[in-house]
Amino acid sequence: MANTTTELEALLMQRSLTDAQLIAAAEQASDFRILPDATVIKIGGQSVIDRGRAAVYPLVEEIVAARNSHKLLIGTGAGTRARHLYSIAAGLNLPAGVLSQLGASVADQNAVMLGQLLAKHGVSAVDGAGLSAVPLYLAEVNAVVFSGMPPYGLWMRPAAEGVIPPYRTDAGCFLVAEQFGCKAMIYVKDENGLYTANPKTTKKATFIPKITVAEMKAKGLADSVLEFPMLDLLEQARHVRQVQVINGLVPGNLTRALAGEHVGTIITAS
Repeated sequence: MANTTTELEALLMQRSLTDAQLIAAAEQASDFRILPDATVIKIGGQSVIDRGRAAVYPLVEEIVAARNSHKLLIGTGAGTRARHLYSIAAGLNLPAGVLSQLGASVADQNAVMLGQLLAKHGVSAVDGAGLSAVPLYLAEVNAVVFSGMPPYGLWMRPAAEGVIPPYRTDAGCFLVAEQFGCKAMIYVKDENGLYTANPKTTKKATFIPKITVAEMKAKGLADSVLEFPMLDLLEQARHVRQVQVINGLVPGNLTRALAGEHVGTIITAS
């Protein structure tokens, strides 16, 4: 390792950061898993939180019970209010970076509301630099709530077409799971998982219990249960090599998924 470190330092001083030999030397260092025992749960904005107490209250009870045996990082989606904002901002010809900020404000609101519902159980919502306090929250109460929108803001990479931010809360939650080296990533939605088409608009849609990213792309499942750019992040990930999509409106699904059961759809990197 010493020789590798010395070689890497020498290359860093002499080469471009995109140099192939430098990248190969950097690749020799293994990533340190910061929170290997934690699971990231993404609570859908439109699919769960926008439905109000009928959907949210049972899920809160399940989270409270689950945190007795699991460490949980709970991210929130943006949902319907963000879609209204996107519509207005796009109509005003504003760029993707501005829409990203607007969407983040709604995901922030959902995190605050979920945090208030969990407050009496000692579970707090954190934001921005507050993520640095995550290990303390996990050590004390086994759970913490955060806003799922990645903090790109004006630095959001524009989509190939249109101005809707391509990296939204599905991507933001996955990035937290990957960068912290968490053991699992669970998306809590209002469908049983992935289908061959949108089950809300296509009656003959067929359920898919397990699939790879390559298969999803080959089948052209762009109108899928997850943001499509998130699949690229999954393919390139080092730690989180699969994600699970479950129906959070079915009591017990989250508990079963946390226990390692194959509930819903599992999407694998390869």
